[in-house]
Amino acid sequence: MRPLRPYAEPHLTGVCLGLVLLACFALTGQGLGASGAFASVASGVVGTVSPGTAAHSAYFHSYLQDGSPWTAWIVVEIIGVLVGAAASAALAGRMRLRSVHAARPSAGKLSACVAGGTLMGIGAALARGCTSGLALSGGAMLSVGAWIFMAALFLAGFVAAPLMRRLWP
Repeated sequence: MRPLRPYAEPHLTGVCLGLVLLACFALTGQGLGASGAFASVASGVVGTVSPGTAAHSAYFHSYLQDGSPWTAWIVVEIIGVLVGAAASAALAGRMRLRSVHAARPSAGKLSACVAGGTLMGIGAALARGCTSGLALSGGAMLSVGAWIFMAALFLAGFVAAPLMRRLWP
């Protein structure tokens, strides 16, 4: 087995991400985000399968009123993220499909992963945005709520990390 090439240097990657965010604001008037893409796609699916349901739902209708949800900026952005991730993996020599197994897989660990992912999704819906939308785009716009979110996110991470380290051998 040949050794894997290292990922990109994190500081350089952070600078590049900042430049991408600046370019997004300059070229499209939009920031970066992700969770809205899933709502747009879900609205498009509901609108295709059951147009009456989509028309009578305030939630789905809000995504459908500006035209096709399939061409919404955030959906195009997520497609670009997928293409960029594939390009990055190819450049790093990491395109091979493989399965990575935990040292000691268990139903409890799988349940914790599913619960954590579910809580992240619920949190993104309640906050009306995901980490990238709130922290990156909101922080760049000097939104007070975004900076409070980032402080809470880091605080929660620092509090939870030692607890998780003890619970997750």
